[in-house]
Amino acid sequence: MPYFHLVFTLPHALNGLIARHTRALYDILFNAASSTLSEFAANPRWLGGTAAFTLVLHTWKQDLGRHVHVHALVAGGALNKEGEWVLPRRGFLFPVKAMSKVFRAKFVFDLAAQRGTTTLRDDPVLAGRSWLELKTILFQNDWVVYAKQPLGGPEQVLDYLGRYTHRVAISNERIIQAAPDQVRFRVRDAERPKGRRVIALPATLFIARYLQHVLPNGYKRIRHYGLLSPALKKQLLAAARHALGVPPPDPLTIESVDAFMARVAHLEWGRCPHCQNGRFVVIQVVAMTSVCKASSTGPP
Repeated sequence: MPYFHLVFTLPHALNGLIARHTRALYDILFNAASSTLSEFAANPRWLGGTAAFTLVLHTWKQDLGRHVHVHALVAGGALNKEGEWVLPRRGFLFPVKAMSKVFRAKFVFDLAAQRGTTTLRDDPVLAGRSWLELKTILFQNDWVVYAKQPLGGPEQVLDYLGRYTHRVAISNERIIQAAPDQVRFRVRDAERPKGRRVIALPATLFIARYLQHVLPNGYKRIRHYGLLSPALKKQLLAAARHALGVPPPDPLTIESVDAFMARVAHLEWGRCPHCQNGRFVVIQVVAMTSVCKASSTGPP
């Protein structure tokens, strides 16, 4: 069964609001994207059932500028009310132009509905003429919902997960020089012979750009929906396996955390990052405190 990769992107006209109300705007983005996918999947014209998909939040461009979007990994089918697995009928999952309009409408509607909440009430951009001007700008252009080629088998899906769920704004390998006054790093550039170029930023600007991608405390950037939703996935996935004629997973073949991280994220998280030889060993279990509870709800 193929998986489809879609990307829902917010226009840069919202960047100022996002900077001031990060958690609220990210929540609206997740809600708008997940609601759009769920409604298209439930529509009998397309699938007529419950989809299975995961959303992953990304907020950066190659130069560390703000570029807020979610990547969606969507199963190529849905489970209908009769317990049957329904495949796409038209050679693609959903029409991206129609999804773009629905996604935009849902986001703007949710943003308008929250203007009176405690979080957004006092923002001048969301009041009076400024709000009308912002709505005009948001509806002037189509929003970007991008669909990539479907992913084939389990290996491709896991490769996708490793690339998109374990990324940060910039990796160490892209940084060429970090001096007290300047940072030089590589970015992609399709117009260059090797597809890359080097840019330099003042150190303070580099730090400021990097920090704008730090998530609010406890915020989950990876979320699962439909058949994969945490509350219902046990029974719904069992029903989907039955519809597809797939046996339940053998407990003996379930990987350890070490093996899974090595295969999906290409990380040996138990290895000492300094000597590269020693292994971390649990020497004490620390009781959870109120501070730990807040941080323990963060991304996996």
